[in-house]
Amino acid sequence: MSGDHHHSHDHDHHHDHEHGHSHGHDHHHDNRYSDMQARVKALETVLVQKGLIDPAAIDAIVETYETKIGPRNGARVVAKAWTDETFAQWLKEDATAAIASLGYTGRQGEHMRAVFNTPETHNLVVCTLCSCYPWSVLGLPPVWYKAPAYRSRAVIDPRGVLEEFGLRLPETKKIRVWDSTAELRYLVIPERPDGTEALSEEELAALVSRDSMIGTAVAGAPQ
Repeated sequence: MSGDHHHSHDHDHHHDHEHGHSHGHDHHHDNRYSDMQARVKALETVLVQKGLIDPAAIDAIVETYETKIGPRNGARVVAKAWTDETFAQWLKEDATAAIASLGYTGRQGEHMRAVFNTPETHNLVVCTLCSCYPWSVLGLPPVWYKAPAYRSRAVIDPRGVLEEFGLRLPETKKIRVWDSTAELRYLVIPERPDGTEALSEEELAALVSRDSMIGTAVAGAPQ
């Protein structure tokens, strides 16, 4: 696929962002989201002041969307890719369409690309310029995903960043870093854990965490 090198870089290569995505303009949707966040925040403040809601309850709701409800869509995509060879192939060739076939679609013009972890290669996703994120499959981005430290260091020292997340990869395993843009968002398909042959798609989906679909973790072992 032409143009791949624009978005993938190995850890020894510092990323030059002038690839003609005209990033400032393309990222307008993130600003629009910020307007929305500002409005939500203002509303939240009024409700809290009036004693109508408990801030802890809001935090719990956000946390649920960030870690539980949102990423379940992505987890179903992964589980289907693990169990259905045809779907996995479709995901490799046209992730936008394959994911949409399950009913998960992003904003207009937002394309998805699935990157598959293999025994040789681990994939990690970052958005170096703001926080482009595959909302439709992962819900709300985690706070650290937007943090400048993650955005700059994931490119320069992905191995070190992964170790801070508690993920120690063998030196022999290559790490590819994919830079999300407004037009193209990445979903990491983690490797299927060993010993899961007998599990149903539903049970497999339960092993797939949000972080494993960003690449800062791997899929969990069955309990």
